[in-house]
Amino acid sequence: MGDVAGTAGPLNLPAFPWDSLVPYRERAHAHPDGLVDLSVGTPVDPTPQVAREALAAAADAPGYPTTQGTAAVRAAAAGWLRRRFGIGTVDPDGGVLPSIGSKELVAWLPTLLGLGAGDVVVHPELAYPTYDIGARLAGARPVAADSSVALGPERPALVWLNSPANPHGAVLPAEHLAKMVAWARERGAIVAADECYLEFCWEAEPVSVLDPAVNGGSLDGILAVHSLSKRSNLAGYRAGFVAGDPVLLDKLLQVRRHAGMMMPAPVQAAMAAALDDDRHVDEQRERYLRRRTTLHAALTSAGFRIDHSAGSLYLWASRDEPCWDTVGWLADRGILVAPGEYYGPPGRSHVRVALTATDDQITAAAERLRGV
Repeated sequence: MGDVAGTAGPLNLPAFPWDSLVPYRERAHAHPDGLVDLSVGTPVDPTPQVAREALAAAADAPGYPTTQGTAAVRAAAAGWLRRRFGIGTVDPDGGVLPSIGSKELVAWLPTLLGLGAGDVVVHPELAYPTYDIGARLAGARPVAADSSVALGPERPALVWLNSPANPHGAVLPAEHLAKMVAWARERGAIVAADECYLEFCWEAEPVSVLDPAVNGGSLDGILAVHSLSKRSNLAGYRAGFVAGDPVLLDKLLQVRRHAGMMMPAPVQAAMAAALDDDRHVDEQRERYLRRRTTLHAALTSAGFRIDHSAGSLYLWASRDEPCWDTVGWLADRGILVAPGEYYGPPGRSHVRVALTATDDQITAAAERLRGV
């Protein structure tokens, strides 16, 4: 997903960008050996059996689920944070709220928090465009900045952080996260961290804003957004959650109850089972690490420079030329990637190359790149 110039849609939102990639998709399809699509982050590996079995076992669900979620799914989320990242401060009773995937929460968070005209929402300069869209949906003003210095006198209502980051895979150290949290608290701003790639770090140690090293032992004003789409190949289930400040979560809960934002009960059961199981995630990590190693070497051999990319499921690659020229060059080799400008002006000389393709597709892309 991204944000490029185009005809404005409803609510004066920018045009959905992927249409601009269609001619390049057709160009890549024309390759004698077919298309290798590395343009989107859609998982392609099987949904783990543990989640499928839990979904099937809970399929008899005639009643309405609760917006707050089952005790089991909230306990599983808190247990996962404690087990995988050593975070023991999240209360499963009031500190976790399931969401229908993470994108809907990202898009609607400013609205759910009651933000509107006159409020500022800060997001990274290179970013998943839904942070910007969410601010616009609420009538707030989005501002792109990577540091408190760049924000100057701004007094935002909400500050988005993203680490490991989409699109470029940068991993923010605890010190930087702590400075941003302290700066936001001084100004009364809420900090929301999109941490959906937290289990996919390759060259750095991941740190959550829920970690006491970042927040000083207090979750006041802190929200962390998580998704099972990538870690558990549950993108089609729409399973995510937000954890952190119980006061803020209660506010979100009350609004979401009115709006009917309920995760289906069978999906909650599958989500709890997936969060309780680490084995399938470790296996998925190994798959992505193999694919990353293969693509990294092939891109480098073809003259690309890989920047950042310490985490997440993408390689941030550049030939030091306009990103659309690179998109075209790769399309001529049957490889489709996302232009960096979809994610903000600083990405105009980069492309985002996704690791979310089958082993055979990754191998095919690497062979074409090595044949340059």
